[in-house]
Amino acid sequence: MPTTALLRKLIALSQGDIIPSSQLNASLRDAMMAEGILTAIPHGSRTSYRATSPEMLLSYIRDTWGISDLQQALKTAESDDPQRSLQVKTTGDSKAKRHRTMHGFLVNTLQPLETTLGQQSFTIFPPEGSFVYIYDYQRFRIPKETLVIGLENAENFRLLSRQAHLFPDRPTLFVARYPLSGDFPRWLASNENEYLHFGDFDLAGIHIFLSEIYSLVGPRASMLVPEDIEERLKHGSSKRYEAQYPQYGQMKVSDPRLERLVQLIHKYKKGYDQEGYIE
Repeated sequence: MPTTALLRKLIALSQGDIIPSSQLNASLRDAMMAEGILTAIPHGSRTSYRATSPEMLLSYIRDTWGISDLQQALKTAESDDPQRSLQVKTTGDSKAKRHRTMHGFLVNTLQPLETTLGQQSFTIFPPEGSFVYIYDYQRFRIPKETLVIGLENAENFRLLSRQAHLFPDRPTLFVARYPLSGDFPRWLASNENEYLHFGDFDLAGIHIFLSEIYSLVGPRASMLVPEDIEERLKHGSSKRYEAQYPQYGQMKVSDPRLERLVQLIHKYKKGYDQEGYIE
């Protein structure tokens, strides 16, 4: 059960209020950002957050804590002697365990890719404008020589053909990273495929790769760094850098291959969105 202070903040977010970063637990904030539940709002050197949508937030709360009524949950938390019957009314379940109804992740390809789901073989090659959803991801397997590329942005995931020049010429499975759960990193850690991370070229983007992927997968995961990234950063966003620096400016860069990228970001004091590479 969340604390009364957290419940009040969740209620405020569900009503469209903006919450300063300093008032949110860092681990919970990062988890909600990772699943697309929160949207960052920079204010100079400070950052605040709002719910991406009330529906997504309430669904996340139900999945995480089993809470279906925030106001009633707050009354339960404030009660000196909360009864199980009250908890049942609040959550719909006296044991209130987390249960997600949708698992898995979206995938896409530029060329037909032969894969397996359990004992069944099938080809992934969706028409442009459509994708394939892998629900039973624990039984999903691809050939070992296949490169997996994770994309942070929906537009980049949708318009693969307009970025094909960035990707190696080899069998590739593209995976949409957000707004989903940690199922994809867990699946990636369970196989032996090489992974290439295509995210924003800013401090937060590097932190996401290092904390969510590299920490699980190790050196077989790398971050895509285009040859012209220095020129791109010259024309990037200084506001993005200023907003992210307080939180990520002194982060430890555990993958030495990214040290030059981090140096360039600090040199120009700017970040660059991956959408800029859509031709």
